[in-house]
Amino acid sequence: MKGGDTSEPQAAAGESEGINTNAQRPTPNAQCRMEEGPGKIYDLEERLLAFAASIIRLVESLPSSRAANHVAGQLLRSGTSPLANHGEAEAAESPADFIHKLRISLKELRETYRWLRLAQLVPLADSKVLEPILRETDELIRIFVASVRTVSQRRK
Repeated sequence: MKGGDTSEPQAAAGESEGINTNAQRPTPNAQCRMEEGPGKIYDLEERLLAFAASIIRLVESLPSSRAANHVAGQLLRSGTSPLANHGEAEAAESPADFIHKLRISLKELRETYRWLRLAQLVPLADSKVLEPILRETDELIRIFVASVRTVSQRRK
């Protein structure tokens, strides 16, 4: 630190009053940071980040046609949205808001799955590129379904 400043960093707003901040309310999967095999990521935020990046790379590789541009735009919106909505869920104002944000992520993942299946059927991209993204989409859907179910049951 410059100028001999050795003071401790200030607490984030709300920490001293006992209010949960974003970092204090991670989703259950974000706490499970273990690796079990090559390339497996179990931190949900990191997984969603990698997923959004794979969607962007896929969209950038699609041909430039009217249909492909339409599908690309839809994929870009629905495929990158779960990352942002997961962040919003971690900053939820109430348990009901938390569940609502998780459900939005789930809805966007289901939409992404359908657009990917359409891209595969047409075909707009090689199945070798689409298959891993479809598998990851399916796994993320299953994670979000289980998360919504678990949080909903805990509220009862």
